[in-house]
Amino acid sequence: MSHTHTHAPGEEHSHSHSHGPQSPQSPQSPGMPPIDPALQALIDQTLHKLEKCDDCGVDFVNTNRLSRILVSNPTLLCPPPANVISQKLTQVVTSTKEEGNQLFKTGQQAQAIARYTAAANMAVQRPPWEANQFMREELSTVISNRSAAYFDRRDYVSALADAETVIAIRRNWSKGHFRKAKALVGLERLRDAADAVRLGLDFEPTSSELLNFLNDIESVERKLEDKKIAARQKKETTPAPAAAAAATA
Repeated sequence: MSHTHTHAPGEEHSHSHSHGPQSPQSPQSPGMPPIDPALQALIDQTLHKLEKCDDCGVDFVNTNRLSRILVSNPTLLCPPPANVISQKLTQVVTSTKEEGNQLFKTGQQAQAIARYTAAANMAVQRPPWEANQFMREELSTVISNRSAAYFDRRDYVSALADAETVIAIRRNWSKGHFRKAKALVGLERLRDAADAVRLGLDFEPTSSELLNFLNDIESVERKLEDKKIAARQKKETTPAPAAAAAATA
C-alpha cells in the first residue's frame, strides 16, 4: 500500500492511495472518442507523483514507511508497546559498529568509516513506535566513532560535521563536545575548541576527558601567545636596516 498525490499545472490536487497491483483498466466506452497519444503523453509529462511535495503541503513519507514495515512483518497485527525494542536490529547495529571499531584499532580508518556509516544507516531504520532514545543512543555513538576515524585521516571538516551531528542528537553527552573540540584543534581554531569544551563541561562538569583536553588547549594557547610576545619584542629591539647602516658609516 502506498500513498501519492498528483496534479497538473492549473488543476486542483488529487490524492489517492493504492493497495497492491492495479487492476487492468476497463475497455473504453464505445461512445467516448479515441485518446490522442500525443496529448496523453503531454499530460503524463506534466503530472508528478511524489511521496512529499512542499509546494502542495503533503507528506506521505512516514505513512509509506509504516506501510512497508507492516507489509514486511505480516504476523505483526498491531504496533507493540513503546518499551519493546527490535533486539535483532540492535544486534546488527552493534555488531556492525564493533566491526568498525576493530578496523579503527588496526589503522584501517577508511574501512572503519564505511562500517560506521552502515551501522548509522541501520540505526535510523527503527520502527516509528519505538522510543526515540534507543535510536539516539545508537546513532550518536556510531557517528562519534566515525568522527574519530575522520580525525585520524586528518579530514577535520568531516570530523567536525559528525561531531555537530552528535551534539544535535544527544546534546548532553560530553563525547560529542570532545569530538567537536578535537576537530577544531585540527583546524587550528583553538579558541573555538576551548569554547566547545566549556560547553560540554556545562553538561558534565566532572568529565576528566574534557578537563584534561581543556588544559592541553589552554597550554598550547599560552605557548603561542608567548611566541607572539617574543617575536614582537625582538622586532622592537632590532634596529631598522637604514639606521644600522648609518651607524656603521
